Amino acid sequence: MNILPRYEEAVIPVKKFTEYALHAKNSKGKHIAFEEALGYNLENFVLLIKNIRCNIANFPCIERGDSGHGMHYYIDMELEGVNGKHARVRTAWVDCKKTGEMRLTSAFVKKRRKENENSAVSINKT
Repeated sequence: MNILPRYEEAVIPVKKFTEYALHAKNSKGKHIAFEEALGYNLENFVLLIKNIRCNIANFPCIERGDSGHGMHYYIDMELEGVNGKHARVRTAWVDCKKTGEMRLTSAFVKKRRKENENSAVSINKT
């Protein structure tokens, strides 16, 4: 399994949660998804950051290419929230050439794909 390079020193900016992912004004609905799916909000964002940090090396890392600013990666994590529910959270990372940091750039709850109802139906022609 590919693990995020230098995950032990990965930087998770607090502002990504307090001013974006969990903030009603700037999150484009992501704050609702985190709260409904996992029970995280602005009052307990530190627990979400801790949950992500503890799970960085537990899920495969996908390399997405270098945009000129550094190599980009993402990790889809299956997290258990403070409400006991489970959800898939995508975290995006950049190995920043300018700062030398492996840094979180985004985090959001991924929507579950509904199975195609037709694929589960077998038609018996006799």
